[in-house]
Amino acid sequence: MTTETPVLLGPNQPLDRPYRGGAGIARFRGTPQPSPFTPEDFVGSTTEVFAGGGVGLTVLPDGRMLRDAVAADPVFFLGPHHVERFGARTMLLVKLLDTAERLFVHYHPDDAFAARHLGGPLGKTEAWAVIEAEPDAYAALGFRRPVASTEVEAWWAGQDADAMLAAMNRVPLAAGDTLLVPAGLAHAIGPGVTLVELQQPTDLSILIERRSLPERDALLGLDLSTAIGGLVREVTPEERIYALRQGRDAETLFPADADPFFAAERLHVSGSRELEPGFSVLVVLDGTGALQTATGSLPLRRGSTVLTAHGDGPLGLSGELDVIRCRPPQ
Repeated sequence: MTTETPVLLGPNQPLDRPYRGGAGIARFRGTPQPSPFTPEDFVGSTTEVFAGGGVGLTVLPDGRMLRDAVAADPVFFLGPHHVERFGARTMLLVKLLDTAERLFVHYHPDDAFAARHLGGPLGKTEAWAVIEAEPDAYAALGFRRPVASTEVEAWWAGQDADAMLAAMNRVPLAAGDTLLVPAGLAHAIGPGVTLVELQQPTDLSILIERRSLPERDALLGLDLSTAIGGLVREVTPEERIYALRQGRDAETLFPADADPFFAAERLHVSGSRELEPGFSVLVVLDGTGALQTATGSLPLRRGSTVLTAHGDGPLGLSGELDVIRCRPPQ
């Protein structure tokens, strides 16, 4: 079956997630908020939530799952060099995320931990590009002091979120900010933040703060000692956080540490601009315009999200646009 890309992607928001959010996604996209518990929008997703059931997977306009379409024709979607290196895995998940309350204190395992304990080759390094933020918005990231495993176990036993946050670095967030969050670092996003998230294509979160979730769900089925074994308990110093917040130039959003995992460019278009072929997700932050291909064009506006494939060939952006292009590792 021939796949018609590029394709405009509508909202893909799993219901009944364990924290409140989604109003910022509705404002950004100009669409209704499905419920108070839809804080994530899986964009161009071949990844389902950890519980499975196909939740989170993108459905193409022809009715096929994107995951199935990529598996059927990986070279068209991903290109021969990508397929030679990574196989048919896209190596990318993009989300829109919006918080109406502070997220759980949690961390994501790295590749080695995932392979050893969770039966998969990929962990979850992620990065954020903030679209909107309330005046006092923040994230908590890494620890300000060394933390012993016995202390983490005590936090878990007492579910002492205040003590967890007191041990962590507080990072202010504002619209336009970026932050790379390497696997292993404890983190939480405060309320009132809407962002574009790039991540390795897994749904692996180990929750130190579980609130009302069952222990098995919070720890991904692992025992506590094993589950916290991948947590970075050493100090994450200010200079490290500063480096994680810095892009490399006006367009490259994240530091070089992101390169093994994904890439993102912020493109300002006034007139026209050509893009090289490749699998990517475009997120239009502002403006109006169009995306041109050899076969036609797609209208773009704030909140538009578009999937492109390697087989589309060169692309063109036109109009007055501010766009993030999210891509797999190059």
